[in-house]
Amino acid sequence: MNETYGYIRVSTREQNEERQRIAMLEAGVEARRIYMDKQSGKDFDRPGYRRLMKKLKPGDTLILKSIDRLGRNYEEILEQWRLITKEKRAAVVVLDMPLLDTRQGRDLTGTLIADIVLQLLSYVAQTEREYIRQRQAEGIAAAKERGVRFGRKPMERPPGFEAAKAAWKTGDISAREAAQRLQVAHKTFMKWVRMDESEKSIQNNQGGEGANPLSALDLYSVLSYSALGASFSGMGSSPLRPRRSRSR
Repeated sequence: MNETYGYIRVSTREQNEERQRIAMLEAGVEARRIYMDKQSGKDFDRPGYRRLMKKLKPGDTLILKSIDRLGRNYEEILEQWRLITKEKRAAVVVLDMPLLDTRQGRDLTGTLIADIVLQLLSYVAQTEREYIRQRQAEGIAAAKERGVRFGRKPMERPPGFEAAKAAWKTGDISAREAAQRLQVAHKTFMKWVRMDESEKSIQNNQGGEGANPLSALDLYSVLSYSALGASFSGMGSSPLRPRRSRSR
C-alpha cells in the first residue's frame, strides 16, 4: 500500500514548526507520518530526514511545504530530488509551488515544467542564501568601522596588575610569576603589558603634558641610523658595536 509522508524542517530550535505541520495535516498527511528536523539545512546529517528516507518506498508520496526544506544548496536540492524521484521512485509534492508535483497522472509536459521550475527555484534558494551572507558580512564591516566590537568582552585587569608589572619590569619576578600572582595566563599578562605600553605611547605622541615628541629631523636621523645598522648586519658587524679583534 502506498503511503503519504510529510517532512518539516526549521533552521533553529527557537523557530516554530506549527505552520508547516498544519499545512501537512490539511494536505492529508497523518500526524504519525510527519518527520521533522530542527537544524540548519546546509547539510543532510539530519536524523528525521534519514529515518524518512529509510521508510520511503516506490509509489509513496513525500509532501513538502517549500522546496528549500530539502536544503539550501542548489546542487544538494537537485541531488535529493533525483534520489527521491529516480532511485526511490517516489512522488514529490511542494505545497507552495503546485507545478512541483510528480504524482502519477501528469503528462510529459507537466513533468518537463516541474523539472524546469525545480532548477529555477533551487538556484534562487541558493542565491538568496549567498546574498544573505554577503549582507551580513557588509553589516559587520560597517559596524566595525563605527567602532562596534564583536566577540566576548575583554578581561578587566585586576587591581594588582600595576604592582606586578612594575616588579616584572625591574626584574624582581618573571612574566610567568607575575601572571601567577594575578591568576591569569602568561599570554594574558603580556597582552596587558603591550596594551599598556601602546596606550602610553599614543598619549605621548598626541602631545600630552610633559611630552617631548621627536622633531622631523630627529625622526629622520633615527631612521637613517637604523637603516645603516641593518646594512651592516649581513657583514657580521654593526656601527653600534665595535668589532672585537681576534687574539692570535
